Amino acid sequence: MLEQYHVILASNSPRRKELLAGLEIDFEVKTIKGLEEHYPNNLREGEIPLYLAQQKMRAYTPLISSNELIITADTIVWLGTEVMGKPKSKEGAIEMLRKLSGNTHQVFTGVCVKSKEKEISFTAQSDVQFATLTDEEISHYVERYQPFDKAGSYGVQEWIGYIGVEHIDGSFYNIMGLPVQKLYNVLKQF
Repeated sequence: MLEQYHVILASNSPRRKELLAGLEIDFEVKTIKGLEEHYPNNLREGEIPLYLAQQKMRAYTPLISSNELIITADTIVWLGTEVMGKPKSKEGAIEMLRKLSGNTHQVFTGVCVKSKEKEISFTAQSDVQFATLTDEEISHYVERYQPFDKAGSYGVQEWIGYIGVEHIDGSFYNIMGLPVQKLYNVLKQF
């Protein structure tokens, strides 16, 4: 699959790199420095990461050669009416995890796949039910795992996921940052 393309993952995320490698696709990681991640205030839920993935793709579009296929993605955590991005501090991470504790939230990932001839974008949603976490558990996780590069301040594949995730409705890999099953089906269309 995709032998005719040089596949580029436009993401610095080690989790996205690991997940794409799991599809047994040869690819290269390339990123453009300084891309801003801003979105209009009227966007909600899955619209936000889809918009951001498409914005990232717009930066790559002039650079795509005829044999390249680019993948961009963005993930957010959504609780109630609030988007939870990456925490800016230890205190911010602790506060986010306190809000997630005992509640169900949604994880949305927007993905954009583009060649010179075709572009397909989609969003995946997973619902995550968190157990009620103690302040000690939250502090331990933030101190030890430093989740400052993760939407919602957590990695489902880490300790907090082991002890805190009671139920998932949707793709586990989407929560990690790349809905690989959905992506695989899209890649087959190229």
